[in-house]
Amino acid sequence: MSKTIKIRRGLNIPLKGLAEKILNNAERSDTYAIKPTDFHGLVPKLLVEEGEEVKAGSPLFYNKYDERIILTSPVSGRFTEIVRGEKRKILEVRIKPDQQDDYVDFGSADPKSLDREKVVGKLLASGLWAAIKQRPYSVIANPDDKPKAIFVSAFDSAPLAPDLDFIINGQEKTFQTGLNVLTKLTNGKVHLSINENRTLNRALTHAKGVEIHRFSGPHPAGNVGIQIHHIDPINSGDIVWHIDVQSLIMIGRLFENGIYDGRKVIALTGSEVLKPRYWRIIQGASIEKLMEKNLTTEDTSSLRFISGNVLTGTKIYREGFVGFYDAQVTVIPEGNKPEFMGWLIPKLNKYTATRTLFSHLMPWKRYRLDTNMNGGNRPFVITGQYEKVLPMDILPVQLVKAIIINDIELMEKLGIYEVAPEDLALCEFVCTSKTEVQTLIRQGLDTLQKEFS
Repeated sequence: MSKTIKIRRGLNIPLKGLAEKILNNAERSDTYAIKPTDFHGLVPKLLVEEGEEVKAGSPLFYNKYDERIILTSPVSGRFTEIVRGEKRKILEVRIKPDQQDDYVDFGSADPKSLDREKVVGKLLASGLWAAIKQRPYSVIANPDDKPKAIFVSAFDSAPLAPDLDFIINGQEKTFQTGLNVLTKLTNGKVHLSINENRTLNRALTHAKGVEIHRFSGPHPAGNVGIQIHHIDPINSGDIVWHIDVQSLIMIGRLFENGIYDGRKVIALTGSEVLKPRYWRIIQGASIEKLMEKNLTTEDTSSLRFISGNVLTGTKIYREGFVGFYDAQVTVIPEGNKPEFMGWLIPKLNKYTATRTLFSHLMPWKRYRLDTNMNGGNRPFVITGQYEKVLPMDILPVQLVKAIIINDIELMEKLGIYEVAPEDLALCEFVCTSKTEVQTLIRQGLDTLQKEFS
């Protein structure tokens, strides 16, 4: 049995609205969308014209900087609209679906019988290559690279996170097929991380062809970046890849059935959801129908809809679409109302990560938190808060300051290659200075990538 890696630093934010383990099939959305903004660093070039018919698996756009990286339609139907933002940036590519899907046939195959080149070619053609990300830089992996290892995190420790054991139930064989694909992509090891106490599914605890690691402790124990740091840290010049569990299952379906089957399960969570549950959807679905008669209020201006979790997710609107990498949708109150005297009034219904409020005496309680920052920007000082929630052997405050002054050499010495914005999300949450830590980490990574590309 593998040795348990115990994460001692971190923080579990006790929010209301954890999803019940009840799985429903969502109605087919009126519109589906792939969002180029989900893929950091990708500049989309369209391959279809408005009004054109597409199949599930038909190419929609490719990356300007690498034409091999394409994104395909999750459903069959008609390409109806491009949603643009500032400077005509493409934000969404929308598809009006048919009643039933017609799939592009990529051909089924046993990954064990294929060489690496054919495996890579099938993933690129189907559009599922975009599911594989790399460290450093936390971007879509380069097919030409040979990673020293590939990592899969089989549990999620984020606030109100979905139970991946529950999601994978009934798809164990396909999950193993996905793992077999990964073994073809690296000469190194495939690492599978599971939770010591919560992971029970035998497809995870007895997975074949991989090295299994057990973790325990608070969030961010489930972050793949934390797991990489404790299993096989990234040094200068190293490249590692990682992929989430549901994307791996989609890859398994691709090789078993020869099609891009974009079905996935999401957890609908948050204090403002009347019935937090699990829903089976298709990649790129709208959340609109999931919200019908399922919110505490119909005043959407008072709600924050998030694709993902509250720490790292993306703000969307009520009719918005689930992100490519997300397995969770969260709805919480919008923090758009001033609070009289703020933290000066003692309260029992307000969460504290320290001992500032009396609520720290009730560790079992769950809270209805909003998006209010409870203050404005303040001087960025060393308080020791970051180190309490970041289980990595780096100096987070010094790293952030090195990014602010754009000192590339210092960034490298302080371990920027090991981190992604999500790994320091808790630092941003507890930050007294209200510093946008994740934005700065992303800025630093982009600077290094541009410098050495």
